[in-house]
Amino acid sequence: MQYHELLQLYFDRSIALQWYWTIYVIIVGGLLAFSSLRKRRDIATTLLLTILFACFAYKNLGAIEDTTLEREAILSVIKEHVPKLGADQVTVARLRERLEPTLAPSTRNEVRYFHLASDLLTIAAIWAMEVRRRKAANEDT
Repeated sequence: MQYHELLQLYFDRSIALQWYWTIYVIIVGGLLAFSSLRKRRDIATTLLLTILFACFAYKNLGAIEDTTLEREAILSVIKEHVPKLGADQVTVARLRERLEPTLAPSTRNEVRYFHLASDLLTIAAIWAMEVRRRKAANEDT
């Protein structure tokens, strides 16, 4: 593979990673909106939402971790790439000098801990809204 193809592959994986995060944010936003608009208390619905979200979050985290590992692997190949002699060597050297220092992907552990913290906060928010509904219902009676 040529250097520019490796860079393209790296950025393709970056775009895929960004889509996984976008889907995650959309699902969390929709779930929290749904939970906040519910009027009646219903522990079964809250429990079902929690379980479904946990399943989604687990699969989403797996996809994000896999893509993160792919980016790390591609980056290591980019750094090890030996260009052909001639004009390509000069071009690659200039790109390396300016571009490679900016390629600093998050590690798998950083991604995992951030995702898990967001998952726990989302679940806590779902249950906090259920508790709020219960308190409001008790105050009304």
